[in-house]
Amino acid sequence: MTDINLLYSQAVVLLQQLIMIPSFSREEALTADLIEKYLSDKGVETHRKMNNIWAFNLHFDESKPTILLNSHHDTVKPNSGYTREPFDAKMEDGKLYGLGSNDAGGCLVSLIHTFLYFYEREDLKYNFCLATTAEEEISGVNGLELIIPDLGHLDFGIVGEPTLMQLAIAEKGLMVLDCVAHGKSGHAAREEGVNAIYEAMTDIEWVRTYRFPKESEVFGPVKMSVTVINAGSQHNVVPASCNFVVDVRVTDAYRNEEVLEIIRRHVKCEVTPRSIRLKPSKIDKDHPIVQAGIALGRTTYGSPTTSDQSLLDIPSLKVGPGDSARSHTADEFIYLEEIKEGIELYIKMLESIV
Repeated sequence: MTDINLLYSQAVVLLQQLIMIPSFSREEALTADLIEKYLSDKGVETHRKMNNIWAFNLHFDESKPTILLNSHHDTVKPNSGYTREPFDAKMEDGKLYGLGSNDAGGCLVSLIHTFLYFYEREDLKYNFCLATTAEEEISGVNGLELIIPDLGHLDFGIVGEPTLMQLAIAEKGLMVLDCVAHGKSGHAAREEGVNAIYEAMTDIEWVRTYRFPKESEVFGPVKMSVTVINAGSQHNVVPASCNFVVDVRVTDAYRNEEVLEIIRRHVKCEVTPRSIRLKPSKIDKDHPIVQAGIALGRTTYGSPTTSDQSLLDIPSLKVGPGDSARSHTADEFIYLEEIKEGIELYIKMLESIV
């Protein structure tokens, strides 16, 4: 059984190497190469599709349930506020700096080394599937979603995102709706035409005030916000159409399809979702992996931000080292101690059930 301190030191070195390789979404080939070689050098048989790398434990047994360990190796682009070189991977005052260090490099290397800890064990009640994936930051179709059919049957998952190792037992889904209210053009000086802006106002007011019947125990009500409105061509023409955008944060009380159907039933405008892929997710508080975290002093909460968790149709827990408040910020960093804590807690939580 591998020593935790050795796993930690190896994880830090791997994270430094990952930081030094730019891996913007859709440009992750080199970090995929690194992860693939890293696992192969440790005797792990890997599988690859585009920039996604996955592997199973050595003594995989199809008769046993399987746990997914997932995190991503793509990053956003550095913002203009950086005062450090984003790819330097410098360590100072107990921090490791660099783009992607916090989101989600610390989670990724912690899960990789948790997987390696269990990799050769023959006494497990569960299998492990490690999936290191691409395009999470853009909710791309060539990331986790691409390889889910290749992973086989999965019973539950741990999705590595920076949560300060607290337990996100639910995550909001997201739908962006493009809406068009129709009227009839006419001259603004005469009583003619049907003003599409006024038609839209009725639907917009419904969006503002409607409360869905079912509410989440974790999040409360579904939240809808009108965020963009466009209409009209010039001051003296009654507009024939009015376009507006609605941001819908769907809770675990509904499926995206249900919310879309309710909206369409209540408004007159055309409603077209850009996507219904980003689903709300939930894992019961009494699930063994959640109870294992609670027993270690972790607290549960609902996450308002989306992740690859939204692409899974299995119970999943979002938990990882680092702090979501540092994600996408200038001079991004993770505390080295957080990585060590991440590995230790992942292993302790899983050890109690596998």
